[in-house]
Amino acid sequence: MARQSMREEIVEAGLEQFHTHGYSAAGVKDITDAAGVPKGSFYNHFTSKEALAVVAIQRYGDGLRLRELADSGVDPLTRLREHFEFLRDENLHRGITRGCLIGNFCTEIADHSEVIREAAQDSLHRWAALITAALAEAQGAGTVRADLNPETTARFVLNAWEGTLIAARADRSADAFDPFFDLVFGTLLAG
Repeated sequence: MARQSMREEIVEAGLEQFHTHGYSAAGVKDITDAAGVPKGSFYNHFTSKEALAVVAIQRYGDGLRLRELADSGVDPLTRLREHFEFLRDENLHRGITRGCLIGNFCTEIADHSEVIREAAQDSLHRWAALITAALAEAQGAGTVRADLNPETTARFVLNAWEGTLIAARADRSADAFDPFFDLVFGTLLAG
């Protein structure tokens, strides 16, 4: 009988450990214990904790429901707002204790690991590109101001979101979300 791969369990446990405790505090043993696999199994699938972190960033991005940002069957501003409402609700559900894994890695480890920095950068660029496309579509429909550069605006919105998550965590309060939604959707993107 072939031995079942434990890679998926390690990836899921790594993602959870990194997002809950941070990169530095999540040791390989913590990850394998959480996955319920022997520590040696880790190195059958990953050359290092860094390599697992890159996969965790990609997996985290899959959970952000980014594909919905490209759903042309939904009004672009509606899907943008619903995207950030989903992310807000996920943070509220977790007690505002985790923030965004990509942003967390950028602040914690990106200065010390080029591999993780590049993976986080790629994820942020993909995310911003989807927001850019939705904004350009909204401009074409006349629902977003024509004088806004979609790419610059997308990067600003994403930066504002990451800052909002930091403020929400610092205050342990949902109050930080209100200015984000009011200013982004009520002022900046208002037609």
